[in-house]
Amino acid sequence: MPKQNVNDYLAFIAVARERSFTKAAAQMGVSQSALSYTVRTLEERLGVRLLTRTTRSVSLTEAGDRLLSRIGPRFDEIEAEIAALGAMRDKPSGTVRITTVEHAAETILWPKLAPVLREYPDISIEIISEYGLKDIVADRYDAGVRLGEQVDKDMISIPIGPEFRFAIVGTPSYLSGRNLPVIPQDLTEHDCIRLRLPTHGGFYVWDFRKEERDIKVRVDGRSAFNTIGLMREAALSGLGLAYLPEDQVQTAITDGRLVRVLEDWCPPRTAYHLYYPSRRQHSPAFAIALAALRHRK
Repeated sequence: MPKQNVNDYLAFIAVARERSFTKAAAQMGVSQSALSYTVRTLEERLGVRLLTRTTRSVSLTEAGDRLLSRIGPRFDEIEAEIAALGAMRDKPSGTVRITTVEHAAETILWPKLAPVLREYPDISIEIISEYGLKDIVADRYDAGVRLGEQVDKDMISIPIGPEFRFAIVGTPSYLSGRNLPVIPQDLTEHDCIRLRLPTHGGFYVWDFRKEERDIKVRVDGRSAFNTIGLMREAALSGLGLAYLPEDQVQTAITDGRLVRVLEDWCPPRTAYHLYYPSRRQHSPAFAIALAALRHRK
């Protein structure tokens, strides 16, 4: 059905239900003569009379009654759905799915999104912690969170937290009697606690930077985990050196349970960024989550 004909059918429905051109015209905000012309044009286009008009009344022909019974409910459904969308705008609802890494989930996403759940009872939020880089479109995520340098250039990306640093730490007992690493390559002489990545056989490569010099080291060790919480516990148990976000071990460094090494090789990293495919119209739920997550210095 051509788009320009939709209003003609709406005009017919209004007249058929009101049984009056005068009442239907007032309802639609048009003149009675304009409405009469619209319905007459529709009848001519269809080649069949839809209404029987007299000076006192308007009634449906058999064809008009059939048309009203078929299309009237469909237009009612459309109007109901449009009204429902308006209600969603006024009372946001829906699910927001975000893929992220454990550290960002615990330190940024949950603290910022928990208030959203309390304020908007019809919004649901799923935070999925995983270290593999995901195709958020194919996997039906609304957004992802990774370090800024890990985000594809074709994604819209906004910072959601401050810069932060990593720390290489071990217990005094582990380091006792061992040579302290001075450069990243010295880590090959140490038992390192590794982070297992979801790819088969993959471990996180420890990366360092000093005076514009970047170094990546594939460390080895007898223990490996897929959560930073267990890596921290392994380090505190004296099982080796761990590469962890500074805020996760700062208290243990301060009270002497852990010793930091290679600090001069661990400058601030780019902040965590929320990324998503485009600037298309967001769902009300995602727009609220996005506003809550934006980093404010």
